[in-house]
Amino acid sequence: QVQLVESGGGSVQAGGSLRLSCAVATSGFTYTGRCMGWFRQAPGKEREGVARIRIGGGITAYADSVKGRFTISRDSHQNTLYLQMNSLKPEDAAMYYCAAASRLWGPCDSGSFFRPTDFGFWGQGTQVTVSS
Repeated sequence: QVQLVESGGGSVQAGGSLRLSCAVATSGFTYTGRCMGWFRQAPGKEREGVARIRIGGGITAYADSVKGRFTISRDSHQNTLYLQMNSLKPEDAAMYYCAAASRLWGPCDSGSFFRPTDFGFWGQGTQVTVSS
C-alpha cells in the first residue's frame, strides 16, 4: 500500500505563505510517469483539485482559483512533493490532501479540470487556516 504523508499546514494571515510537503513513505514507488497532485476540502464543500504534476513529464496544472499564487514541484532527491502557496486568502482555508495516481502515464494534462477518481492513493491531509 502506498503511504503519502503530508506536512506543512498551519495557520497564517491573509497574504501570507505556506509550503506543504508530501513524502512518499513507500519503498519501490515509481515516480516517472506518475501524476501527483494536491486537493483540498473545506467544511461543507466538495473536494476540489488544486494542482497536479506529471513526474518526469514537465506538465503542471492548476485550478483557476490558485493560478499565479500556488506552485507545485517535486524534489527528486528527497522524493517529496511540494505545494508552495503564496498570497493566501481566507477562501484557501481547507484540509489539503496529497494524491498520487494508481497507474503510470494515466490522465494528467495541463487543463484546469481535476478528477479525484484519477488518483488512487491519498494522504491523510494537513490543515490550512487563513485568517483575514
